[in-house]
Amino acid sequence: MEKILIVEDDASNNQMLKEYLESHGYVCTQAYSGSEGKLLFSMEKYDLVLLDLMLPGIPGEELVTLFSRKAPVIVLSAKNGTDSKVEMLSAGAEDYLCKPFDLPELLVRIQVQLRRRRAEETPAVSRDENTVGKTYTYRDWTLDPDTQEMTACGGPVELTKHEFLILELLIRNPRRVFTKQMIYEYAWGEEYLAEDKTINVHISNIRSKLKKSGTDGYIQTVWGMGFKLS
Repeated sequence: MEKILIVEDDASNNQMLKEYLESHGYVCTQAYSGSEGKLLFSMEKYDLVLLDLMLPGIPGEELVTLFSRKAPVIVLSAKNGTDSKVEMLSAGAEDYLCKPFDLPELLVRIQVQLRRRRAEETPAVSRDENTVGKTYTYRDWTLDPDTQEMTACGGPVELTKHEFLILELLIRNPRRVFTKQMIYEYAWGEEYLAEDKTINVHISNIRSKLKKSGTDGYIQTVWGMGFKLS
C-alpha cells in the first residue's frame, strides 16, 4: 500500500485527512510540525507528502524542495495568492490546493500524482529507447536524464525535477523556440493550465543557478514567443 506523510499542525484537520485517506486504502503517517515532518521523512520512504505551509518549527516553505527530491508534494494552504502558488510550484511542489478544499478533490489530485509517479518509475515508459543511458551536451552543459544530474563547466548544478526537464527539452532541440505551453506540458506532463508566470519563474531560477558557471546566458528569451538556447 502507498504511504502518505501528512504534515499539518491542526490536529483535527490532520486526523480528518488520515481517516479519509486510510478509508481509501492509503497508509498515513502524521506530523504536527515542520521539524517532526522532516524527521519522519528522513526515517521512512513515502510515496507522497501533504504539506501545510504555516507550521511550527520549520515552515512548510523551507521543506518543499527537500521533500520534492524524493516524493511528490501537494501543498495544502490557506494562502490563496498567485505569488504563493508560483513560489511553491517553482520550489518543486507538484500541486497546490487552497483551504478549505473538498476531500474528494484532494483524493483525485493524490491519485493523479501517484499514477504519474508509478509511470515514472516504470523503465522507459515515457522515454524513447534510444535515449536510455544517453547524456546530452550543449556547449559547457551536460545533462544525464537517468540520474537527473546536470553539470555546467564541470561543476554540479542542483535542479528541481521541473527545472531539469525544462533544460532537457531545450538541450534536445537547441535551435527550436519553445512556447510556455510547450515547456509546461513537457515538464509537468499535463495540459497547460498554470499561471502565466510559472514558466518565467522557473527560467529565472534556472538562470540564477547557472550564473556561478557563467552559462546563464545560454537560455535566450524570444520575446512574444518563448525560449530557446543561444
